[in-house]
Amino acid sequence: MSNKVSNVFEAILKYGHDEDFAPEAESINFEATDAPAGSNSKIDELRKRVEMGLPLWHAHDRADYAGLTGAIRPRE
Repeated sequence: MSNKVSNVFEAILKYGHDEDFAPEAESINFEATDAPAGSNSKIDELRKRVEMGLPLWHAHDRADYAGLTGAIRPRE
């Protein structure tokens, strides 16, 4: 079995889970992200925060999609 897990169920089997996860004290400084919700950048940032024991959310994380543009694909 490789070290890479491909879904949350494999991760739980490999590493277990912690239903009582509590992030480190709020006094820890960590940077906000401007990545939009659902983007790979935001997901990577949230993953890093969990791995470091930090809170998932920062008070100054991007809260909207203002100023962003994206590709529009017509419906088929």
